[in-house]
This record gives sequence, structure tokens and C-alpha cells, in this order.
Amino acid sequence: MESKVLLDLKNVNKVFGQNHVLKDINLQIERGKFITFLGPSGCGKTTLLRSIAGFYTVDQGEVWIDGKIVNDLPPYKRGTPMVFQEYALFPHMTVFDNVAYGLDIKKVPEAEVQQRVQAALTQVKLTGLEERYPHQMSGGQQQRVAMARALVMNSPIILLDEPLSNLDAKLREEVRVELRNIQQDLGLTVIYVTHDQLEALSMSDYIVVFNRGRIDQYGTPHDIYYKPRTRYVADFIGTTNFIEGVVERQDGNTANVVYGKGQKVAIPTEGSWSPGEKVILSVRPESLRLNPAETLDFHMKGKVQASMFLGEKERYYIMDDEGKEWIIDAYDIGQTSFDGEVTFAAKADKLHIIQYDEGEE
Repeated sequence: MESKVLLDLKNVNKVFGQNHVLKDINLQIERGKFITFLGPSGCGKTTLLRSIAGFYTVDQGEVWIDGKIVNDLPPYKRGTPMVFQEYALFPHMTVFDNVAYGLDIKKVPEAEVQQRVQAALTQVKLTGLEERYPHQMSGGQQQRVAMARALVMNSPIILLDEPLSNLDAKLREEVRVELRNIQQDLGLTVIYVTHDQLEALSMSDYIVVFNRGRIDQYGTPHDIYYKPRTRYVADFIGTTNFIEGVVERQDGNTANVVYGKGQKVAIPTEGSWSPGEKVILSVRPESLRLNPAETLDFHMKGKVQASMFLGEKERYYIMDDEGKEWIIDAYDIGQTSFDGEVTFAAKADKLHIIQYDEGEE
């Protein structure tokens, strides 16, 4: 029976000189999933992708693909075609020849090459452009050629290294949808590297959040956004508000937390918290309500410092009584605007408890 796990990374480490880039990476990736490696520049995400592809040799640990250890295999024997940020197309070759290059290297019969190249070009909507050269194509079309070159190899896994970063915003969104559709239609396993949180949230089945060479969290986009395990993850993914609190007690799956000027809130939690433990509460700007008509579980008072109209929402910057700034998004408020002293509040299930880390500010 075929294993669900296609890629298995075991205790992977990579060092460049004095720089320990990958630190004890352990990760299992299932077949047919769209996985995004997410994090800022220098966090190790591209190094790990290139280590999977075989362009880098890991200094410690094992890389398993489809049940086989591949540490000693060169890139062309791993079955991990890669789409690069700069596309890496051959300028002197036509679209057809660029896409067929990997098949020619493997000495695939000509009739099969024709069939597979045409199928790949159809999948990326480039039929009829076989004889064009890269310089005759737009950035979006070049990106599709690079994708077709990966698809034509019929590999179970495809690696994408920030392939949309050179496209403008509108085209990036269009290609993003196309990539996701292709992945789902063909049942491919895709590993996608980006520093763009919106790309990660909108395309992925699972997201791997990197922090200085380590994996801080691996989970669904919903879990990463609403249930971050660390302050780093909560702060890196979108915008959030933090406030310190102290656990009074925990009753089953509910933690009673004291915050602000002695206010208390009972928060649903999957964690285990000790009485007296210092914690961080995270709440997203869209989860807070300004001057709500009903009484909500979590509530604070403050003064509007500034606001910004962003089309579908108005973003407010509010200073609370303790001198801390909050960001609150108000949607669909029509002509209503808030000014001066306000109350802001949220339901308890919109708050998330994060372990307090003295060194993480």
C-alpha cells in the first residue's frame, strides 16, 4: 500500500560557514497537498527547498522522497523539478524546446515528447505559442513556460521558489489561482516558497512558518492565522493585537485570564495553563468591535488617535488607558465614524492564548 507521506525530512541541518541555516528540521508532507514554506528573508525556507531538490547537500539528517533516502542522489535523479524565481528559461530555445529539455536529457522517445509537451502547454494555457522565444513573451507567459517544464516530467512533487515575485499584483493573483487549480486537477504535491502571507493563506493546504532556521508552526492556514503557537507566528501572519495576562485558573477547555486593570475573561483553549502563569493574548483587528451595543466578554477603553479608509473597511488606531496602541478594523459601517473616547470589545472565542516568552518582543 502506497504511503500517504511523500516527503519525510528527518533532523535536517545545514551550515554555511559560521551560519547555521537549518536547525533540526523534522517534517512530513503528504501526497497531493499544496504546502507553503513561509517566512522572512534569511529564515531558511529556500535553503530547505534547495536541499530537497539536491542543489545543496545537508550536513546532518535525512531526506526521504517516496520511501527512498535521496541524500546522495543528484538533482536530476530525485524527481523534484523546480520552478525558479527568475524562471531560468533558455533564451535561444523556443517554448517547445524549453519545455521538452528535461525529457530530451532523459532520452524519452520523440513521439512521447510531443504528446507530453503538448499536454503540459495545454495545462498552462500556452497552446499555439510553441515556436515563440522567451524574449517574445510576457513575464506571466514565461512563468507558465517554467511551470510547464516542471509539469512535463510527470513527477509526484514540484518545487516552486517564489515564482510569482516578478509579476505585477493583478497578474500575480491570476496566476496564483491557475497554479492552485493545476495542482488540484492533477493531484500534485507542491512545495511553494514565499514571504507573502496572503499568497500562503490563499493557496495552501498547509503552511510551514520558519523562524531563524527552525519551524515555528506547521498547520492549516486557518490554524496559523487564528491559532498561532508563538508570538512570532501571530505577529508575522497578518496584523494582530497583543496584551499580557495572567491565568487565574483553568476549567477543562476554558482558561480564566486576568488582563488590563483587573478585567477577567474565560477563553476557550486547547492548551494547558497553570494558575499564575503569565501569558500573551492575541486578537485580530477584525475581531474587535467599536462601541458594541451588546456586552462582550473582552473589553477595553481607549481614545481614537487616527483612522485610515481602506475601501471595504476603516482601520482605527486607538490608545488604551495603559498607553498601548490597538489596531481595529470596522467593516460596512456606512457613514458612521468613531472619534474620541471609545470602548472596544471581542467575544472570548476570538482571543487566542500564547505562551509568554521573556525573550520574544
